[in-house]
Amino acid sequence: MPAIEVGRVCVKIAGREAGEKCAIVDVIDEKFVEVVGPSIKNRKCNVKHLEPVDQTVDVESKDVEAIKKQVEAL
Repeated sequence: MPAIEVGRVCVKIAGREAGEKCAIVDVIDEKFVEVVGPSIKNRKCNVKHLEPVDQTVDVESKDVEAIKKQVEAL
């Protein structure tokens, strides 16, 4: 199981959104990814601030609202 991949659900462990679930929508490089979640804006995040979980969501479409609903349903 690759820990950092598109569609992986994570929990933020640092910053003002710590404890919130989010999904990875794009891998920028080995240190940064783009995440989105029900209470998290679409933003760049350091991978050291994420704790991946075993769940994944479908992010084939770039519809941010649909991804937020999938994460919220988990």
